[in-house]
Amino acid sequence: MPLTETQAKNAKPRERAYKLADSEGLFLLVQPNGTKLWRMKYRFAGKEKLLSFGAYPALGIAAARDKRKAAKALLADGKDPMKAKGEVISENGDTFYMVAKRWHENRQSALNPAHAERVWSRMERDVFPSLGQRLIHEITAPEVLEMIRKIEIRGALDISRRAKQGVAQVFQFAIACGLASSDPTAHLSGALKPRPRVKHMSRLPLDEVPAFLEKLRAYQEEGDRRSAITRDAVLFALLTWVRTKELRLAVKSEFENLDGTEPVWRIPAARMKMGREHLVPLSAQAALIARKMVSTATGDHLFPGTHPDKPLSENTMIYALYRLGYHSRQTIHGFRGLASTWANEQLVEFGKPAMWIRKYHEDWVEMQLAHSEKNDVRGAYNAAEYLAPRRRMMQDWADFLDGRKVLDIRKGRKRAA
Repeated sequence: MPLTETQAKNAKPRERAYKLADSEGLFLLVQPNGTKLWRMKYRFAGKEKLLSFGAYPALGIAAARDKRKAAKALLADGKDPMKAKGEVISENGDTFYMVAKRWHENRQSALNPAHAERVWSRMERDVFPSLGQRLIHEITAPEVLEMIRKIEIRGALDISRRAKQGVAQVFQFAIACGLASSDPTAHLSGALKPRPRVKHMSRLPLDEVPAFLEKLRAYQEEGDRRSAITRDAVLFALLTWVRTKELRLAVKSEFENLDGTEPVWRIPAARMKMGREHLVPLSAQAALIARKMVSTATGDHLFPGTHPDKPLSENTMIYALYRLGYHSRQTIHGFRGLASTWANEQLVEFGKPAMWIRKYHEDWVEMQLAHSEKNDVRGAYNAAEYLAPRRRMMQDWADFLDGRKVLDIRKGRKRAA
């Protein structure tokens, strides 16, 4: 008995895929994820084959039967309907979603779990709604561009490029598996909206830092207690080079050995931008702030907000900089660039004849900033890599902020190596 519209519409997913037969080899395949795909079983040259027509309800019953009729006409002429499409396709007629799932599972074990989750979430949010149920060998460049344009409209130009990159990788996987013959993203680069020029976070010249610190020490807002917490949070951000979110959500249990010689802040992977645990060696000055907050804060957060069980609000620190007169001149995130500039400018004299070399290796600076690694080898380093030299660098930075003498390489430079 032919399949009815009501049966097709009301078919519910089960633990395993199942078929709803129509007639003459046509059936609706109901997937565990709820996807409903039209398939036609037929024989050609003595071999049983499977033809794909598309997804229901985008392709209705009448349209699917028309496709079956056309396929039967080709068979009557001695032609294979699959080959007649003139494309390399899977006999299973895989959708983009199905191939993307296999692609992701194939590479997932080599990825950081948090990164793998971000990649798949991006596909679910931006790519699958447009392309997920399309047969992969039928997707065209204009279709992919239309999907990208929807992301660009939101102003998310970086995400649009990542989405294009993800689609391209799925197609490369599909081509290698014989599921597609070409990559529709190959010529899209020139059609994407250009990124705006990078605007670096505002930061002060290093020679204005002492004046800034003087103003910070005198900062007042609503009550002495709130003022002290804000002052300590801003200074702690400057001393540790961390991002605002990493600092705001810091809890007491993340701090280790605060009374010892090697205090450290262990930030969990879930809160880090790159999705991996980050160790922050604490200078004596930073450890002093941490010790004070651990002993005085009533809740779990190192820097509590107006309610002890909630963290400092997102705008507290930046508004403090505004009140101090640094609007458009300095941001909390800009502290990272300020510190990086200082670290990369420090040189020491070495050898005979004398030459000037970097005091702090660039890898120490990048590791302290928790930037993404430039290659897989460096990306495999554990969170504690370079902890000893980073600790020395961070203490030098704290001493510099305190006005103690740290080598100024802009004077008496001979030659850099």
